[in-house]
Amino acid sequence: MQVEGCITMGLGYVLSEELRLQRRPDPGPDFGSYELPRFSWLPRIETVLVRNDELPPQGGGEPAIVPMGGAIANAVFDATGVRVFRLPMTPERLRAALSETKASVSG
Repeated sequence: MQVEGCITMGLGYVLSEELRLQRRPDPGPDFGSYELPRFSWLPRIETVLVRNDELPPQGGGEPAIVPMGGAIANAVFDATGVRVFRLPMTPERLRAALSETKASVSG
């Protein structure tokens, strides 16, 4: 459960969670509009634990969050040929990256 929870958190960090704090009248999204992943957004998660008696027990699920950004960024690149370097990888940022790539190829 801890691994699956960290994968869920990682998906949120990579795809939707963003809080911009700025000193201006309209700072944009705040905690009221902060989007956490919902169960309905999640893919089926299959956790495989590999037994290694050579190592003492360590972090339960926390390590699962570490590779999420790179894994999803590489999947997006594999599917589209476009690199997105800023998280979260929102649809707007992906569209912008696709447009920039398209413009540089045709220009």
